[in-house]
Amino acid sequence: MLKPIKTLIMLFSGLVVSACAFFEYSEMTTLFDGSDLQNLNQIGNATWTLTNGYVEGSDAAGFLVTQRPYEDFHLVVEFWTDVPANSGVFIRCQDSQSVTDTNCYEVNIFDTRPDQTYRTGGIVHIAAPAATINAANQWNRFEITAQGSQLTVNLNGVETVNVRDDQFDSGYIALQYGSGVVRFREASIRQL
Repeated sequence: MLKPIKTLIMLFSGLVVSACAFFEYSEMTTLFDGSDLQNLNQIGNATWTLTNGYVEGSDAAGFLVTQRPYEDFHLVVEFWTDVPANSGVFIRCQDSQSVTDTNCYEVNIFDTRPDQTYRTGGIVHIAAPAATINAANQWNRFEITAQGSQLTVNLNGVETVNVRDDQFDSGYIALQYGSGVVRFREASIRQL
């Protein structure tokens, strides 16, 4: 008698976990899926080319910026860079037409940054990365959470930043092309 009840409990638990995972996944909103830039505005002078399921920046500095601001969120961004590339994911940007590391939080993508303090995985001016991860020449995954003043960054499953900062409580999200080879193939967000 105990075995069928235990089996039912395990089955029910599995269904609950599956439903939660589906619910979480279904709440994600696609900002970019590699096929078009319809959900992002272009600012700056970069040339953005769609090819093979990703967008690649070139020529000059520029950004792909969300059409609306976000407050609390979980953001997933997949990117690929070469060794000298300079890029970043800017969050809670105060101005959708002027994106800088002083009016946004810049989650850096820059393995060869001259001052390694805020290299790849860190938040420029706020938090050095807790782990040194070289991102060049492979696809990488950022998971960035901003909830109130709490900011966390995970790069390829490793937590690189867990910090509190209250400079910016909401704003636009921007993907940067600075230099080198920079590609993005996914950007999706779940509001919290």
